[in-house]
Amino acid sequence: MRQILFASGIALAVSILLTPVLIKAFSKQGFGQEIRVEGPASHQSKRGTPTMGGVAILAALWAGYLGAHLIGIGYNADGPSASGLLVLGLATALGGVGFLDDLIKIRKQRNLGLNKTAKLVGQFIAAITFGILALQFRGASGLTPGSTHLSYVRDITTVSMGAMVFILWCYAMISAWSNAVNLTDGLDGLAAGSMGLVLGAYVIITFWQYRNACETSPDQGCYNVRDPLDLALICGAGAGACVGFLWWNAAPAKIFMGDTGSLALGGMLAGLSITSRTELLMVVIGALFVAEAASVVIQVAVFRSSRRRVFRMAPFHHHFELAGWAETTVIIRFWLLAAIASAIGLFLFYSQYLSAVGD
Repeated sequence: MRQILFASGIALAVSILLTPVLIKAFSKQGFGQEIRVEGPASHQSKRGTPTMGGVAILAALWAGYLGAHLIGIGYNADGPSASGLLVLGLATALGGVGFLDDLIKIRKQRNLGLNKTAKLVGQFIAAITFGILALQFRGASGLTPGSTHLSYVRDITTVSMGAMVFILWCYAMISAWSNAVNLTDGLDGLAAGSMGLVLGAYVIITFWQYRNACETSPDQGCYNVRDPLDLALICGAGAGACVGFLWWNAAPAKIFMGDTGSLALGGMLAGLSITSRTELLMVVIGALFVAEAASVVIQVAVFRSSRRRVFRMAPFHHHFELAGWAETTVIIRFWLLAAIASAIGLFLFYSQYLSAVGD
């Protein structure tokens, strides 16, 4: 537990101190955000706000994770694990794709960066690499970071995919989650605050898996997860990084995370769900991101079939803005929805544990 607190504290400090440095540097370079013309009129005043703040989140994430391991040497703690490095590598790779997207937007002074094909290719390469490597690196107990079984709170042993299908499943998961968080990042602090809540819930889940791991406590209800404590460090570092960034990103935002941050954080969610064996549970805990992505799918599908719009604008946080809600009202209420979803997910996780031990 001490290491998790170190990871969170280091990431929080790095994020909250590095972000204003980036604000000054990016402002001097003219790295300002372009705004959709068809969006809410109130957003036009945000044009020129520095973007690519996800650089601070990624730097804080790595600093928190590695810093906690350096401090942990004094407590005879294990070093970085295959699961942890895979999740962080995935987040960093997708952050790199987002960085290129943001850079093109800035250079060409438009709201569109990489074209869809280029972005999908970047996500595809990162996801396939992750999927292949996730089935390698067997630990002492024979577990690999990923599993070919579909998972809810633990592996569903009756649903096996095989290696090839698993790799394609990884691509679907990583593409879906990275795009979902990217779509949610449309209001000041909305994505960062929501991610902090989701990752906070996952600190509890992964630490509980560590305390009840089959490798060390082979009792009823134990969890077959390769590196649960290391995943808890990542969750703690990620939560700290998001909260530190939120200090500067809360309305009125002084910097945006951009695709650099949103794609990285979405990829991290996908990686965590796969390595912690909670792929379906993540849909509940991250329900806000799921709803945001679903609103876009529904809007496009209905408009193409009937030429009508379900929402005034998608993603649907803009729908409420155009309905007259203040931006801060939308943000706070969506944070509450994210908190409720996280609480429901924790309830389902613990309920399944109680069922497994027979209480």
